[in-house]
Amino acid sequence: MVKKTDTGARADPLPVRRAATAYDVAKLAGVSQSAVSRAFTPGASVAPETRKRIITAAKELSYRPNLIARSLIKQRSGTIGVVISYLQNQFNPEVLESLSRALKAAGYNILLFTVDPHSADPVLEEVLQLQVEALVLGSTSLSSAVADECAIAGIPVVLFNRTSAVNSVSSVAGDNVAGSRRIAQFLAAGGHRRFGYIAGLENSSTNQEREAGYTTWLQQNRLSVSSRAVGNYTFQGAWDAMREICSQPERPDAVFCANDHMAIAALEVARSEFGLDVPGDLSIVGFDDVGAARWPSFSLTSFSQPVDVMVAETVRILLGLIGGETATREAITVPGHLIVRRSARLPPHGIERNGDVLVWCPSDPLVP
Repeated sequence: MVKKTDTGARADPLPVRRAATAYDVAKLAGVSQSAVSRAFTPGASVAPETRKRIITAAKELSYRPNLIARSLIKQRSGTIGVVISYLQNQFNPEVLESLSRALKAAGYNILLFTVDPHSADPVLEEVLQLQVEALVLGSTSLSSAVADECAIAGIPVVLFNRTSAVNSVSSVAGDNVAGSRRIAQFLAAGGHRRFGYIAGLENSSTNQEREAGYTTWLQQNRLSVSSRAVGNYTFQGAWDAMREICSQPERPDAVFCANDHMAIAALEVARSEFGLDVPGDLSIVGFDDVGAARWPSFSLTSFSQPVDVMVAETVRILLGLIGGETATREAITVPGHLIVRRSARLPPHGIERNGDVLVWCPSDPLVP
């Protein structure tokens, strides 16, 4: 930096202050450099009084640990990659927040990779370049080949909110099949007879499982889906799909959307474009139980996915993989509840209070 004097003459450059090092902190605190390193390493053992002296000295010297250099020395980055396709769906930000908290407590930071919901698999090269220690694949649009290639490259992978039957990668997901069967059973118990379905991405495991559970239960009980459209898990896609369904000569009296993001779009179309009373004319149910589902203007009936439980299982598996303690594939399914609100007609029986929400608990939940 160069300063000008009042006379316009150029003064000498100001001296650049040398950044403080761990050695400087150790000298000021009267401890060893290794003690300084331990003080800034989550989980490392250091006496409370020693840590206090080190932190005080570090603040006085404006010292910040060089995390890049540390990762090169230890040959680990302390970073977990998280791949998600889009953040408009409120389920994904909830997952990211919970993952960030849980991994931070375990001494890791997350590095977010976002991919186009309709693109293929360009993420692997970035993952390799940035040297993440493990990867959480939460994008429904990525093929299972990405997980397989990461495994070959030695990067531990856990699939989140999706499953795979063709590889050995561990997964954590909500109970898609049982949840969608419960939704079909709930709608039938509420007296509905014309059932609609708005699909997510056709080739995603979440959509396939949710649609299979819903349609199979209906077929087993001599009912069927009369109206189907594809929303691709996007708001605009669901808007167009709901418009298509509501424009049919014989409109359904119940619509199950493969996630809440699409269900909220369906609610808006039904009310604003077609002037329908929800649930008087039409019941709408979603899947995920995101924060917006609880807003009074939506009051969306939805099957819950317990995010914190799913994240805890994911982190447990990841830490086991990173530490070399986990060798076998785990496929964890986390159960949820059908949370009942005002977007769907209520059955005459089976509504129970569970804490601060209402849930539907049929007397015989095992009926097919």
